[in-house]
Amino acid sequence: MTPHLPSLTRARAARLFADESGAATAEYAIATMAAVAFAGLLVIIMRSDEVRGILTDLVRRALTVQ
Repeated sequence: MTPHLPSLTRARAARLFADESGAATAEYAIATMAAVAFAGLLVIIMRSDEVRGILTDLVRRALTVQ
């Protein structure tokens, strides 16, 4: 047996759609997921031999006294 749901009137719809409780939590969740995806992309890029070589060369040049 399904529960009885109240009909969706214009006033009830306005109240339901005006309620933004939980919106900030959803925004934080989306921002966190985007940050994790970006961090994962950076890890993949940093693990490449080419980037590792560039960074190693940069550190060696910075530490070399001429």
